[in-house]
Parts: sequence; C-alpha cells; structure tokens
Amino acid sequence: MTDTTVAEAIEAIYTSLQNDNEELDARIGALKGAMAREGVKEATFETSKLAQPNRQGRKLMQSYFRKKGVAVGFA
Repeated sequence: MTDTTVAEAIEAIYTSLQNDNEELDARIGALKGAMAREGVKEATFETSKLAQPNRQGRKLMQSYFRKKGVAVGFA
C-alpha cells in the first residue's frame, strides 16, 4: 500500500462515492492507515461534496465508516 495523506484519501473517497461506491472499502482502509500515520482521530468531509448531503446520508456514512474503524465528521 502506498503512503497517501489523509487529504488524498478523502479525495479518493469523494471520487468513490460519486462512482457508486466503487472500491470504497479499499479507500476507507487507505484513509484509516493515513490517519494512523498522521495521528488524526477524525476524518472531516465537506457535506457539499457528498452524493447524499442530507442528514440521512451523513448518518449512513458515519455508521458505515464507524464499522470500518474510522470516525467521521462533517464541515
């Protein structure tokens, strides 16, 4: 696995979400690794870039990422 930054991993997740969740689990794994390397506790996503920016979509995303071991926040 390559050493990606948290920002690069988040951008890759935005792309995955726009492409019908293509390779989402692998990209979450890359984000988790980048967060561990950089000492980041929570990944912050911009609501406007999400496929479903409403409350239900955000809560679904938080729940799924939590199951994968990644804390998610929104800006």
